[in-house]
Amino acid sequence: MLPGNYEYLPVEYLREKFGTGPSNDDDVILISGSLLPDTHIIKEINSLEHNQAILDGDEPIAFKGNYSDFLSSNFSPKNTDVEIRRIRYAFDVFLRNAEEIKNDFFRLTAGRKSMPLDSSNTVIGNFTDESGRELLFIEEGANIEAANINLKDGPIYIGKNAEIMEGCSVRGPLALCENAKIRMGSKIYGGCTFGPYCKVGGEIDNAVLFGFSNKAHDGYLGNAVIGEWCNIGAGVNASNLKNDYSKIRVWNYHSHTFMRTDLQFCGPIIGDHTKIGVNCMLNTATVLGVSVNLYGAGFPRAFVPSFSEGSPSGGFSNVPVKKFLQVAERVLCRRDVILDDSDRRIYEKIYEVASNFKG
Repeated sequence: MLPGNYEYLPVEYLREKFGTGPSNDDDVILISGSLLPDTHIIKEINSLEHNQAILDGDEPIAFKGNYSDFLSSNFSPKNTDVEIRRIRYAFDVFLRNAEEIKNDFFRLTAGRKSMPLDSSNTVIGNFTDESGRELLFIEEGANIEAANINLKDGPIYIGKNAEIMEGCSVRGPLALCENAKIRMGSKIYGGCTFGPYCKVGGEIDNAVLFGFSNKAHDGYLGNAVIGEWCNIGAGVNASNLKNDYSKIRVWNYHSHTFMRTDLQFCGPIIGDHTKIGVNCMLNTATVLGVSVNLYGAGFPRAFVPSFSEGSPSGGFSNVPVKKFLQVAERVLCRRDVILDDSDRRIYEKIYEVASNFKG
């Protein structure tokens, strides 16, 4: 582990909520939030000399020294042969997820003892790997009954007070976080993470749902990234493979255009607070921004900008920020979460940026 305390250094409009970071004269170790940690890169970071940085191309991804020197790019690069693993694009979240679940699982459960598994469940594969490490870990208060649990391809982590209901079939690697639920009869493939308080059901494969989002009913979701506070209605199906099996293009917010990828499989990438109505359909690699309200028959275009509502047949209109905040407040209250003034200012800034992009 890296020594000392830690804090965040977010972009300007997030600093009221998440912290302002170091002062200019502070000596710091800075690590890019896109970096995926492992023992090799941690060793390299710990070996940095004063005012030295590890670069990925021309971009510093770790730095040790005086913060003012970092801001003025007054540092020397450290040569390293260690693989630098990062989240560069949104789709890297699902591409890397199975691997990262395995890494996190063994770090999180080392030296700890799992709660017992109820005898009504069926386990496929061994409870331990070749090194004797447990592959199933159940936190206190979790409930799993009459489920099929496959550990052959990776570990399964069940968070505090989480639940897997009867009739479910789940495969590792899987992370079911605190208070999340997998509903009856669901089919969950490997590489999935369901964040705190998520509710999921139907058929899901290699998808990441961040906290408080629901895909609680039948329908298919695969190779997907879903933000916080989203709701995917009953019967929604999302394509993750083109009919001609060609490589996929996906919307890139930085370039404001569709980018080429080397992917053959990519499902939806969905921003926070987006809602999808019952029986909607999504084409391969559909990107929906923050606070999109999608409903109606047919396929929407492959990119729907933030703060939009409508249907493929009727078109889309703008969602006023006041209306968004009213809906968000109601949604958060259902989980006893308060939308405070700092949250409101963050969303107002996102709305401003999105409005400028829409022109």
